[in-house]
This record gives sequence, structure tokens and C-alpha cells, in this order.
Amino acid sequence: MDIPTNLKYTKSHEWVRLEDDGTATIGITRHAQELLGDMVFVEIPQVGRKLKQREECAVVESVKAAADVYAPISGEVIAINPELESAPEKVNEDAFSAWLFKLKPTNAADLDGLLDAAGYQKVLESEAH
Repeated sequence: MDIPTNLKYTKSHEWVRLEDDGTATIGITRHAQELLGDMVFVEIPQVGRKLKQREECAVVESVKAAADVYAPISGEVIAINPELESAPEKVNEDAFSAWLFKLKPTNAADLDGLLDAAGYQKVLESEAH
């Protein structure tokens, strides 16, 4: 599986991309998408909501199951991906470009605890055994 090296990851299969303006874009990984199958619904947190790291903040629902999405870092939701409300299948097409929401981080140290691509690969390998 191709794991983008410019992102950070969580063990619960969320990805984080740090933007030039200091904000963070959040989505679910291709692995999570493949486990779930065809997306039928995505529930995203409201703009302005303050999230704590590891807090349940969104739901992705597929034909197989619904799964919680956890905030990889603490912050305030500053944008959501409006496309996903009417086209949740965008996550199936490219999980690494179909972002769910953007945060303004409140604790930069949260990022230090996230996995790089190699660390995330190890998580996937350990789950496969």
C-alpha cells in the first residue's frame, strides 16, 4: 500500500496534513476506507467545535459498517469538506485527498505523538498478523 510520506498518522487510521498557514487537514486513511468499503454517509463536526485529541468527532458510514473518526490533535474546526455531504464516495475514490475537516491546532505538541509513514506502515503490518 502506498502511504504518503508528507502526512502524519494515528493508530486509529486518521491522517493529518500540516498546511503552510499552520492549520491541519484531517481525513481517514486508505486502509480505513478499504476496511469499511463503499461510503454512503459522512458526518463531520460543525465549524467552531473545539476538539480534544482522540475525541470522537465524526462518523463515516459504509454499506458494511459505521466507524467513528477521532481527532488526531486538539484544535478548533475551521472548515469542513462540503463535497462529502452529497458525495461520500469521494473517500472511496481517493482517501488521501478527500479530507473531512480542517483544524486550527491548539497544542502543537500533539503532532509530536503522531506516526510518520514508516510508523504507520508498522501498525498496518502488526494488524495483518
